Amino acid sequence: MAKAKQIKITLKRSIIGQKPAKVATVRSLGLGKINSSVIKEDTPAMRGMAEAVSHLVTIEEVK
Repeated sequence: MAKAKQIKITLKRSIIGQKPAKVATVRSLGLGKINSSVIKEDTPAMRGMAEAVSHLVTIEEVK
C-alpha cells in the first residue's frame, strides 16, 4: 500500500482577536503557540480545516 500524503501546518499569526470558531479550528488542528507545527494526513477534512484558517497558518506538502 502506498504511503498516504501528508501536509505540514504551521501557525504563523496569533489567534488573539479571532472569532471563537477560528480559535477552535486552530486548536483542533493541534496548534498552540506561534511557529508550532503539526504533520497531518492530507485528507479533505484536514485540508478544509487548514483552508478555513489560511490567514493564520501556512500549509506545505511533506515529501
